[in-house]
Amino acid sequence: MGQDQTKQQIEKGLQLYQSNQTEKALHVWMKVLEKSADLVGRFRVLGCLVTAHSEMGRYKEMLKFAVVQIDTARELEDADFLLESYLNLARSNEKLCEFHKTVSYCKTCLGLPGTRAGAQLGGQVSLSMGNAFLGLSLFQKALESFEKALRYAHNNDDAMLECRVCCSLGSFYAQVKDYEKALFFPCKAAELVSDYGKGWSLKYRAMSQYHMAVAYRLLGRLGSAMECCEESMKIALQHGDRPLQALCLLCFADIHRSRGDLELSQLKLHCLSESIYRSKGLQRELRAHVVRFHECVEETELYCGLCGESIGERNSRLQALPCSHIFHLRCLQNNATRSCPNCRRSSMKPGFV
Repeated sequence: MGQDQTKQQIEKGLQLYQSNQTEKALHVWMKVLEKSADLVGRFRVLGCLVTAHSEMGRYKEMLKFAVVQIDTARELEDADFLLESYLNLARSNEKLCEFHKTVSYCKTCLGLPGTRAGAQLGGQVSLSMGNAFLGLSLFQKALESFEKALRYAHNNDDAMLECRVCCSLGSFYAQVKDYEKALFFPCKAAELVSDYGKGWSLKYRAMSQYHMAVAYRLLGRLGSAMECCEESMKIALQHGDRPLQALCLLCFADIHRSRGDLELSQLKLHCLSESIYRSKGLQRELRAHVVRFHECVEETELYCGLCGESIGERNSRLQALPCSHIFHLRCLQNNATRSCPNCRRSSMKPGFV
């Protein structure tokens, strides 16, 4: 496969990936990797594979392709390519929580001579290093790295980098328990998405909404937290972003726990997990969550005693009787009785209350 054909296939894979046909995109890129003799093209397609596996949560595969990319960069004997591949290696280790390795690779990036680190990738290196320091609970070093990344973003008018840094600062202030700042920075990220993000991936909106949800929950504003988390989960499901889906599930559970409705938190988790596994075609996991969902429904008696259907799976009009048993309104109307079908206690009024 020559240089021109390699470029065409990489572009074809990108178009498939952007239209959420991820597996087809991966197939195209793997074919390029197998057949192309163009080292620059191979380097680029390895970068695509690193990004795709990162967003799917396949971090070990991400690391594998990052290592191969470094070998390709060394063959090219190009300092800029070597810098980019070391940055991908740092990010891969960051995702795998190998934070000491992340810091080491970031320092390697910054120490490479004759590269464009200062102008283009320096901010991304500082951001990755800050995330690693945050993972190690080295808060002062983390803040210094985030501030450096923010300066890179401002000096180079890089709104996308600024958005990512603001989300990381939201996590930072949530951990040090300054909840107002933990909300301020994700809100700033959401503003950047609104102002500049017309051509950006929706993952930036999803990311900012998730961090806002975390901050709102910590501030006790649970309604706003739920709205932001639902918006983030919707985008994550559309784009197959499994790491963000997992974070949203945890946030949903925390919101329900804060409300004190532990049974509902379990229901929400199993219901959302069911939709994720259904979309992925993972039948064994799907069956397990369907079973647990129905067990939770039975434990909490969230089902109509007349038709037997679950309550809370879809929007429907309900009616609570004085005895606190709940039914579908249509079922009670069709049943035409003035006593509770479950406990046979008479209603306190001529009509249902």
